[in-house]
Amino acid sequence: MNVNDIPAYMAHVGVAARAAATTMAAATTAAKNAALRGLAQGLRAAVADLQSANAKDLDAARAAGLAGPMVDRLKLTPATIETVAEGCEQLAAMPDPVGEITNVKRRPSGIGVGQMRVPLGVFGMVYESRPNVTIEAASLAIKSGNACILRGGSEALQSNLALWQLVQAALVGAGLPADAVQLVQTTDRAAVGRLIAMPEYVDVIIPRGGKGLIERISAEAKVPVIKHLDGNCHIYVDAQVDMDMAVAVTDNAKTQKYSPCNAAESLLVHVDQAAAFLPKIGAVFAAKGVQMRCDAAAKAVLRAVPGAQLADASEADWAEEYLAPIVSIKVVGGLDEAIAHINRYGSHHTDAILTTHHPSAMRFLREVDSASVMVNASTRFADGFEYGLGAEIGISTDKLHARGPVGLEGLTSMKWVVLGQGETRL
Repeated sequence: MNVNDIPAYMAHVGVAARAAATTMAAATTAAKNAALRGLAQGLRAAVADLQSANAKDLDAARAAGLAGPMVDRLKLTPATIETVAEGCEQLAAMPDPVGEITNVKRRPSGIGVGQMRVPLGVFGMVYESRPNVTIEAASLAIKSGNACILRGGSEALQSNLALWQLVQAALVGAGLPADAVQLVQTTDRAAVGRLIAMPEYVDVIIPRGGKGLIERISAEAKVPVIKHLDGNCHIYVDAQVDMDMAVAVTDNAKTQKYSPCNAAESLLVHVDQAAAFLPKIGAVFAAKGVQMRCDAAAKAVLRAVPGAQLADASEADWAEEYLAPIVSIKVVGGLDEAIAHINRYGSHHTDAILTTHHPSAMRFLREVDSASVMVNASTRFADGFEYGLGAEIGISTDKLHARGPVGLEGLTSMKWVVLGQGETRL
């Protein structure tokens, strides 16, 4: 197939994916698990070959002047390979969601009505940088009984091709169609344009990358998109709170790692706790070099903290996803103001309240309009692995279908099933 003839090539990929999806939907749990375990074995056996392919991408990235952090994300180290291999085995050990029938209720007519979990069909995934995402997406597709079309970044093409060959070998080895996981073998951006506009072949698109990529796909796609654009996550310190816990959780949410989308970017503090809490967390942030962009009330308190890097917060700061050692800080009059602020400026990703007052906690859970809402826990827990999903293919801030970390169940949907014994409607 000529990969340079983009319309014909992508149509070919789409037809093959749709055919494979039919087979995958009917695949046995044993076959899917065998493919996953075979993939884990293949990954471990191919460490040297994978690193050789990865070296080509790394050399090209450095020659192209890619920034250091981008080059680091491209690396396929033995530890990275082992991690994705273990992920395959963990998925194989998890229950198979496909075919599960739940909520069956007997109706007065005699019929039983319930719901069955089924695969979505074909999902397309467009992602950047990290080649390990190829295995994460492929393994989730296999276990959930879907077919997928993967389009990784051009900077990781050689690594992704090597990984994809292992996936196809594992599928064939388990008696499943190789086309259940396909990799777009061209770096032409027109291929992405076709992928996101083929509803006859693709049921859903999952973008994973920078805001620019996700905005483009959301604007141009002709199929549903599971996405999140920003991760402006909040910590709210309530009037009644365990001070030591609040400092520890806020520190972890902001500084455990700065780059993930579930890192806290905004800190809201009840006015009754500002004088006690802000100097403590301010000292932690000062020691770690975190710049604090404050409203007037927070700045007045934090000014006394030795070494504090302070700046006046602008209107834009309240909605900013920094992904850096920067945090916005605002003193609020109470829970109502905190909830209103989060719902206005937040990205509907993950927000947490730190409190010992149960009614406040329950109001926060009910009224904050986010995919994950937490009480007395770090926002860094908003992750498929931490939620017990085994793995995730991304985070969704949408409200329809999947919301929050998208794991196996997020790659399935429910259809109604009716169980009868010859009943007819009167």
